[in-house]
Amino acid sequence: MSERLQPGDTAPAFTLPDADGKPVSLADYAGRKVIVYFYPAALTPGCTKQACDFTDNLDLLAQHGYDVVGISPDKPEKLARFRDKESLKVTLLGDPDKEILQAYGAFGEKKMYGKTVTGVIRSTVVVDEQGKVERALYNVRATGHVAKIIKDLGL
Repeated sequence: MSERLQPGDTAPAFTLPDADGKPVSLADYAGRKVIVYFYPAALTPGCTKQACDFTDNLDLLAQHGYDVVGISPDKPEKLARFRDKESLKVTLLGDPDKEILQAYGAFGEKKMYGKTVTGVIRSTVVVDEQGKVERALYNVRATGHVAKIIKDLGL
């Protein structure tokens, strides 16, 4: 099982394809704060709700210097369908090899309907301008999570 990140840790570097297949790196956000959230699968109800919540609050987050990146194990083609179907404005990245999911502690054992399964652990990591972990939240709920982040960050 992958280690969970703690505040003060250096956020693991990544370069992953976006919904259009273009590479996006954590380094692209140097000097800005970025909310990196991990979700199990595009085009599923909970993940759609969460992505729409982030899209709806993107302007508020951007005004406070936060960019938002969503990472799932999906391939770029599926991410593009998800983005287009739901009119999403957040940057969606695909990690089919699950290397970055594991590096961020967002992949491993979790409980689902009372059973222990291995999969994506819905998680959010807030990375500061220097690339350090400011907050690391694991096993978050899809619904109400964005509102909680905004409240916790004092925005």
